[in-house]
Amino acid sequence: MTIPTLTTPRLTLRPILREDLDAYTEIWADEEFARHIGGPLDRHSMWHNLAGNLGCWALEGVGPWSVVENETGHLVGRAGLWAEPGWPGVEVVWFIGRPSWGRGYATEAAGAAITWVFEQRPPLTEVVSVIRSTNVASIRVAERLGMRFDRVEYLHGGEKGVYVTSREDWAARRRAITATGSA
Repeated sequence: MTIPTLTTPRLTLRPILREDLDAYTEIWADEEFARHIGGPLDRHSMWHNLAGNLGCWALEGVGPWSVVENETGHLVGRAGLWAEPGWPGVEVVWFIGRPSWGRGYATEAAGAAITWVFEQRPPLTEVVSVIRSTNVASIRVAERLGMRFDRVEYLHGGEKGVYVTSREDWAARRRAITATGSA
């Protein structure tokens, strides 16, 4: 299994490494960070979480990456893709640690993941994001990515909003950004 590395102007999305465990444990121990994603995780639970993320790559051909600031080399979170049986589609995900909130990293990393998956999976017609209605910040990220609310589904023990962008909408958005130089 080869996991690619993606780069953006400010970030590198690289494979998750065993050496990332302590940084992830610190990010996921923050109650404010973890309140919309099931609560804080200890080091043991975080290891299992990371193993599941790597397993997603092996089983589904997509998965999350570690997100690293290019300027500092500091791991700031995780973003990428998720797919599992019974899920509403290939999902774009973002989990940026609280010290890095408000910098646009979630949007930048998620946008790189969406572009990558549409380029790598030509038959894929849409990408989704599954977000709790109380997670206003993530809803804003989805909206900045041009995703639209599509429906509510009961997933992992609760109702979640499903936001969607199509291949065609994503391509049009990228052409507009290229033409104007801004999102």
